[in-house]
Amino acid sequence: MTPEAHVFAALQALVGGRCYPDVAPSTAALPRIVYQQVGGRSVTYTEGTVPDRENARMQIACWATTREAATALARQAEAALMAASLQCEPLGARVSGHEPDTGLYGARQDFSIWVPL
Repeated sequence: MTPEAHVFAALQALVGGRCYPDVAPSTAALPRIVYQQVGGRSVTYTEGTVPDRENARMQIACWATTREAATALARQAEAALMAASLQCEPLGARVSGHEPDTGLYGARQDFSIWVPL
């Protein structure tokens, strides 16, 4: 399973399936979650063996109509990722945002996630 598939599995129930890779459709209902792999650690072994797991730095962005709702959803997303059966570590605190064009409020956070290959 890919890192993205693990993230979707952990988060989609929080928003009734409105959990999208990279970008949400413009017509997607709220609240919603958008996730994107934004890097990760490369695993290499000096003896040349193939690693049995993969690391991904995943950015999780939660969108809602109010700052409070976006923050609450981001807290739920963090708890869901930490409770999932994968090794997950928050990489810093949440960052709040506002989209002037749409009026939406967001909260995003990056996580280091290790998944088996």
